[in-house]
Amino acid sequence: MLNPLQKRFKYHFTGNRQTNVLSKPEWYLTQVLMWIGNHSKFLDDKIQPILDKTGSSVNARLEFSRALVMLILEKLAADIPCLLYDDNLFCHLVDEVLLFERELYATHGYLTSFPSCMHILSEETCFQRWLTVERKFALQKMDSILSSEAAWVSQYKDISDVDEMKVPDCAETFTTLLQVITDRYKNLPTASRKLQFLELQKDLIDDFRIRLTQVMKEETRASLAFRYCAILNAVNYIATVLADWADNVFFLELQQAALEVCADSNALSKLQLGQLACMESSVFDDMINLLERLKHDMLTRQVDHVFREVKDAAKLYKKERWLSLPSQAELAVMSLSSTACPLLLSLRDRLLQLEQQLCYSLFKIFWQMLAEKVDMFIYQEVILANHFNEGGAAQLQFDMTRNLFPLFSHYCKRPENYFKHIKEACIILNLNVGSALLLKDALHSASENGTILDPNQPSATAVLHELGVYKLAQQDVEILLNLRTNWPNIGK
Repeated sequence: MLNPLQKRFKYHFTGNRQTNVLSKPEWYLTQVLMWIGNHSKFLDDKIQPILDKTGSSVNARLEFSRALVMLILEKLAADIPCLLYDDNLFCHLVDEVLLFERELYATHGYLTSFPSCMHILSEETCFQRWLTVERKFALQKMDSILSSEAAWVSQYKDISDVDEMKVPDCAETFTTLLQVITDRYKNLPTASRKLQFLELQKDLIDDFRIRLTQVMKEETRASLAFRYCAILNAVNYIATVLADWADNVFFLELQQAALEVCADSNALSKLQLGQLACMESSVFDDMINLLERLKHDMLTRQVDHVFREVKDAAKLYKKERWLSLPSQAELAVMSLSSTACPLLLSLRDRLLQLEQQLCYSLFKIFWQMLAEKVDMFIYQEVILANHFNEGGAAQLQFDMTRNLFPLFSHYCKRPENYFKHIKEACIILNLNVGSALLLKDALHSASENGTILDPNQPSATAVLHELGVYKLAQQDVEILLNLRTNWPNIGK
């Protein structure tokens, strides 16, 4: 059965025949697949039962396929040396071989233990050329990705439920490129060859990170603008994808292979080997850490930019006459301090802008970092820098609890928990005079007792916890009590 096919193969695909063309490997690859497909039913229905009757363990269809694949291997061994220095022809050959292998295994059930084209591609000279060509074309693709007009636009921008990560086109195309490379080398016969491809992927990731950093530096003066946010979304997306891949079985197997190589060569410390062995780290950890650092730097720059605007907008609010404001009883209705409006408007506008431009996970980090800075700023620059009468304390509490905190209520259920310094300072400043006097005495007694434990005397911490004060220390509360001006003459 095989002899006539072998003769036809050699007739058409060797020598000076018009069908023997270096640029058309798909002709002989397709021909072999057709022969395997056309003979499968006959081999299964007619030949296999005969073999089964004789007690043979031979699988007719697989042996037939193996014999034809050997023709391919001989052909590749002859052709590859002629293609090594023509990048386009060599790359085309590799593409066609990979397609052939995929169909051979998926459609015809070819066994991985049998000879395959991947063994030819894994031979040193051919493999190094493959790596070089793969790198060359990947870098060219990266150039075109980043120079595209749509590089920073998400192709899903109009579909909100799909576009949760707001991934710019360049990041999505780049991760697709990496995935395609993985698909191309994952069937290589040896772990050492796969690890060389993994190193190529890591080099490409680092190259792309450097390119993103360069584009980011051009945009630093506009750190809240669309493109800067798109770069940040890209960095975040690639880091997220790599973290997901780290849990993929294929990369876990490569991690184990890398561990064995490092153990043999003593390339890593015992600590690093231990982390790899117990899967605390992954093959992409170095890349993920660099991307996370870039992400943090970019977010910090955005937070600092918005915080500078907030500080500028708060100049008049810091100078508010907290000492002489009318009490609540003297006002028909409480209203927001006019000097607080620029501060709150600045915050509101920037929060809305960045909520639209950053993906959910990045925006969450952004607003929490910003809230922490605003909390400390108002506590130190507004509260600790002023004295408050009863009306001033009430006005501060109204501005904060009814206006500042609600700005963040769109993003969490209890925004006051992100402004603990302000919240607790308002509690102390708004205690009625009697409670404030009792608190002052309790703190004074606790200080005098020092380390002596009196079971009848509650600790300063317990007293403060009863009032809902957990963040501020005893000394902070004493300072705040001294900022109050509404003490009776006797109590001073």
